[in-house]
Amino acid sequence: MPTVSRTASTVLAATVLLAACGAQSTSPGTGDGEAPVRAEALCPADSMPYDATSRSEPSPRPSGTPSALPLPSAGRTTEDDVKITALYAWGPESGCAGVDYSADFELTNHQKAKATYTLTFGFLAASGGAVENGEQIVEAVAPGRTVKGTVVMRRTAGSAPAVTGVEVRKVRSVPESEVSSAAGSCPKSGVHLYADQGNAAMGLRVVGLHLVNCGTRPYRLDGRPKLELQNADHERVNGVRILQGTEEISTGLGGDGAPQPVVLQPGEAAVADLAWRNTTQAGDAVNAPYVRVWAAPTADPVTVVPELDLGTTGQLGVGSWRKDETYRGSADTPAARP
Repeated sequence: MPTVSRTASTVLAATVLLAACGAQSTSPGTGDGEAPVRAEALCPADSMPYDATSRSEPSPRPSGTPSALPLPSAGRTTEDDVKITALYAWGPESGCAGVDYSADFELTNHQKAKATYTLTFGFLAASGGAVENGEQIVEAVAPGRTVKGTVVMRRTAGSAPAVTGVEVRKVRSVPESEVSSAAGSCPKSGVHLYADQGNAAMGLRVVGLHLVNCGTRPYRLDGRPKLELQNADHERVNGVRILQGTEEISTGLGGDGAPQPVVLQPGEAAVADLAWRNTTQAGDAVNAPYVRVWAAPTADPVTVVPELDLGTTGQLGVGSWRKDETYRGSADTPAARP
């Protein structure tokens, strides 16, 4: 299913502080003109404006002296391009109300292209169980560049087990040129394209692909989105039937039948469903976390991360594009507001 929810539990929340400086290039070709990764202040009172040209001022840290905790010998302190380098416990004198633990990490882009990463960390109790997970996005890391950051666990209410370890739970990366977006500045394509968090019930999975016309001209869709499935190493997944429609997976999902032309005026949206079952029988289960999507034959691809767990079924249903009559837009698409 889709990546871990960005909604924190009612007890704990995690946030990441990315160093705007201190990131050292590990290979030639990353010059001083490279904009640093977006930084945020750790404490609201310590907020400072982000300067995309500054590489000399470190991002704010909690005040006070933390207690260093040993990194566990077991567990994944290194995963793909991410390495956890330190774990700390903070007392009330830290100056950041509610900050309990932090972990320093380094992220190195070993790929050939600039990429945006989604990282999932887990703070662990002595029992080995997770106290809290945190999902964070690290934007536009150039090839060969190392970014240093800090992931922080904040206690917002009540109490929780003491943290004794931290691990990298999941690393996902998307080429910067194919990053999906649901809002923000309108891409050159004139559309936002993204996947929702989906639904799962009794082994049935359904994820919606959403397209919003954020441009100034009508946008035409005719048919179904074209897909390419990729595994965790961004290798193409073969042997999966892409079904034209979702009725073979389950009935009543929408978008079945012959595709109809859809013309989106600025501020309007469309949706197409991906449907599959994660039934596992004889054979090797297929997992395809990444899906490259071409909304139309001449469109540039966008990569979404719906975490397809296809089991041994060997098929994925793709619904046709249909106008999303429930879409009401946002501040970025004022024409869609009622």
